[in-house]
Amino acid sequence: MFRSRSKEDQAPAATQVEPEVSERDPQAPKGRPTPKRKESEALRRAVAKPPANRKEAAKRARETRRVALAKQREALLSGDERHLPVRDRGEVRRFTRDFVDGKWHMAEFFLPVAVAILVLSMLPSLAARNLALLLWLFVIVMIVFDSVLTARRLKKTLRARFPGESLKGATAYALMRTLQMRRMRLPRPQIKRGEPPR
Repeated sequence: MFRSRSKEDQAPAATQVEPEVSERDPQAPKGRPTPKRKESEALRRAVAKPPANRKEAAKRARETRRVALAKQREALLSGDERHLPVRDRGEVRRFTRDFVDGKWHMAEFFLPVAVAILVLSMLPSLAARNLALLLWLFVIVMIVFDSVLTARRLKKTLRARFPGESLKGATAYALMRTLQMRRMRLPRPQIKRGEPPR
């Protein structure tokens, strides 16, 4: 008699505690980009079952590496922080890139000027060779001066902007970026010249 009552009392309580299932509106945005078909297939194959042998495992590892490199390449062109190489990630590195990309630097003209100097030094004229030597000296002095100035300004700005964070390697990262011509820099510049860093 007591058992039947306790079962009856428990039955309505069990039916009342059903969790509400909320379905996502199919028209609502997902909040993330849709993966490409090749990427999803590679991921599905990797998760589906363990590799049968070493050859299969190596093949899967190559496929995973290829997908990761493709994402990294796209991130270098678009500036997507999630897939950038480790050396380019973080707010300090992004600010450093913007700091360099927002200004003109003498070092970025090094390659074109070096080609001009090479052509001048190959000419038979002694005056052209002397000019090439003077130009070479001028460019080197200007690059050193600009690099020292950029490094000092960057260090001061980084200390003020990121007081608690590690700034190790940021100056060398910036100077290496100044040596590249703007259109060849990776990750691609995200600001125009003259704009302040973000």
